[in-house]
Amino acid sequence: MNSYKRSIFIFRRDLRVDDNTGLDYALENSEYVIPCFIFDPRLIEKNDNFNPNSFQFLIESLEDLKHQLNDKGAKLYLFHGIAENVVTNLINKNLIDAVFVNRDYTPFSKKRDEAFKKACEMYNVDFISCNDLLLNNPDKIKTQKGTPYTVFTPFFKKASKFDVNLPEMSSKQNFYTGKIENELNDTDHFLKAKRNKPLYVKGGRSNALKILENLDEFKNYENERDYPFLDATTGLSAHNKFGTISIREFYYTVIDKLGISHPLITQLYWRDFYTYLAHHYPYIFKQSFKKKFDSIEWDNDSDKFKKWCAGETGFPIVDAGIREMNYTGYMHNRVRMITASFLVKDLHIDWKWGEQYFARKLVDYDKSVNIGNWQWSASTGPDAQPFFRIFNPWSQQKKFDSECIYIKKWIEELRNVSCKSIHNLENKNTFIPGYPEPIINHKTEREKSLAVFRLANQK
Repeated sequence: MNSYKRSIFIFRRDLRVDDNTGLDYALENSEYVIPCFIFDPRLIEKNDNFNPNSFQFLIESLEDLKHQLNDKGAKLYLFHGIAENVVTNLINKNLIDAVFVNRDYTPFSKKRDEAFKKACEMYNVDFISCNDLLLNNPDKIKTQKGTPYTVFTPFFKKASKFDVNLPEMSSKQNFYTGKIENELNDTDHFLKAKRNKPLYVKGGRSNALKILENLDEFKNYENERDYPFLDATTGLSAHNKFGTISIREFYYTVIDKLGISHPLITQLYWRDFYTYLAHHYPYIFKQSFKKKFDSIEWDNDSDKFKKWCAGETGFPIVDAGIREMNYTGYMHNRVRMITASFLVKDLHIDWKWGEQYFARKLVDYDKSVNIGNWQWSASTGPDAQPFFRIFNPWSQQKKFDSECIYIKKWIEELRNVSCKSIHNLENKNTFIPGYPEPIINHKTEREKSLAVFRLANQK
């Protein structure tokens, strides 16, 4: 006998039917399940924090999800409004007696789920949240003292001892298909903005599965991943963000095709680690993890920041990365580290400025992971890059783009310039018409950064 007559499952960062923990649990314990997605204005309104690239990927993934449900004789119910208000309205209409979701770990997500829980308690409706986003439950991974880990290596050592559940394909089809008041007919209402055709990746489970099928092409990932001119990264980060495939599907496909020791496995645990830290130390969304570095008085030069955002700093590897992101919604991971270090250590601009700019551009923007990466580059996070290790953008571009292939792809002004001249831009006597001169001297700003961080580190 089912526990619930009719429940609702709310899709969020799990836009798939197969291997969906919360959805499977709802189907197993309900006579009927209403599968829905809520367009919450707090997340989709066009304001300073709106990300059109990420939103486009979301819409594409929802369109794919509709087809997945249609194949099972079901439909995706779409609603618009504050999520907890939408759910309360459904409860008031006696449509549901349980709410199922998969857990997320940002402060916004936790606050939203707490509102769900209170609304459900008020009407004697059960609220059930499941762990689906990560390889393991973040509350189970603790030190011998019972505290959360703050260094990746021991975290990885402990976390990897826990079994990762095998992916499970959904077989149940007990979905509700009736009409519901205030449901939206389709996603067209939210597609008024022009689509970004050069977007780096397309949303939807079908596109993610194609990448998984060809994952054995990344056998040389460890040796090639740092070179931005090579197509050596999977392109699955946005799919991980929106859950078009489960983290378990990714994990076991890597093991099957590339082996348990492949560095992609470590990358998945880094993703878990940053989400784990965000869960246990939510203050890192607004402050440095190492709070002593909040005493740093950043220059926060708005003109220099605008040039960084436009890819007009006169540092080719930095400018190429920013322009790639501005155009495609994506930036190569090595270049993300270089551009982040440059903003913080060379321009002396608060890392939160850069994090917020990435938040508006990256198609794979994951708040917990992005903040983790920025605090790593800024040397303010746990297990971060030591503050005295500062990326030299000139040596970085010579090492990882020696032939200027990546630079010339994204900087039109440099396409007909010799690579030697591009690498010699560090020399004050080198000038290329149409391309800006370096806005700072790296050696000078490096020394300034060291002094600033040393002072803060003593506090």
